[in-house]
Amino acid sequence: MQLEHLFVQDYRNIIQSDLEFSSGLNCFAGRNGMGKTNLLDAVYCLSFCKSSLAQSDAQTIRHGADCFQLSGTYLCPDGSRTIIGCMSRTKGRKQITRDRKEYQRFSDHIGYIPLVMMTPLDTELILGGSDARRRFMDMVISQYDSDYLRRLIAYGKALQQRNTLLKMEMQPDPEMLLMWEQVMAENGQLIFDRRRELIERIIPLFNDIYPAIAGQNEQVSLTYVSHGQRGNLLEQFAESRSRDRAAGFSLCGIHKDELEMQLGGYPVRKEGSQGQNKTYLTALMLAQYRLLAGVCGKKPILLLDDIFDRLDSVRVENILTLVSDRSMFGQVFITDVDRNHTDGILKNLGCECRTFTVENGSVR
Repeated sequence: MQLEHLFVQDYRNIIQSDLEFSSGLNCFAGRNGMGKTNLLDAVYCLSFCKSSLAQSDAQTIRHGADCFQLSGTYLCPDGSRTIIGCMSRTKGRKQITRDRKEYQRFSDHIGYIPLVMMTPLDTELILGGSDARRRFMDMVISQYDSDYLRRLIAYGKALQQRNTLLKMEMQPDPEMLLMWEQVMAENGQLIFDRRRELIERIIPLFNDIYPAIAGQNEQVSLTYVSHGQRGNLLEQFAESRSRDRAAGFSLCGIHKDELEMQLGGYPVRKEGSQGQNKTYLTALMLAQYRLLAGVCGKKPILLLDDIFDRLDSVRVENILTLVSDRSMFGQVFITDVDRNHTDGILKNLGCECRTFTVENGSVR
């Protein structure tokens, strides 16, 4: 998929912008706080129906405005074009449209325009808790498996109900526990299978990309750990009831899954430098891109926010060399605080690029 034209009005600090993009690299340059990331976030919103930055739609509306409007014109792999629109008011519901036809469920749109975004906040994948790494797996799978999100929601609701029963002062009804455990087991097994398949497919891609960025031999690994690997989930829930009752919540299940990230045989969060952590994350995101391109049958849009921070010039040039390879990657958007720096690297690469300067929410 290729974003040819983007219209943004009253989205965060962007008053109004009407932009035409290159099919290859596009760079937003400007000082911190000028709105570069907000433009990437607008592109993200058109794929995922929500901001990557704000917890609520109200936070994405520019101060003093009543609503925000986004519109993107996309070139599809078959040569056709489609227009995706998004509008949200301070009062009222958000609307997502495709060729002026409104979606009744936002989940029906997820995956239509595959997208991979990397931001400085992604350090949470390495430094944060296991819930961040589960969200990463869920975000990837949801873009190519429409049933997966429904299973996640069903599992989450059943887990919540089981935990409520476990917290009761009186002994909970075993039949009620069993009912919710059956829902958790059925959906949890599918979630486990899909996560396992994802990691099995992404590992060789990750192992191929990491050394291409690092430019040196650094041993890295990804390992998926789940209660699903221990056998029947329903039996595990039954065996764990007394422990869960004492704890007041469910101690086993796919909601405890972990994705172990290692460098040199040790957790990368403890062993890696800031540059190695950034390299690890970048390789993981580019591996995600390669996987989605193969599974979805169309190249995702790639957003790289503040990609140059904490990386030496060799690794930066290696990343740009990778993503400018049009046989493997499609349209790419990057941000940088130093336009001269960006222009110099891109000139050396000799690749097509359109650069925009962003200042106080204005783009030229």
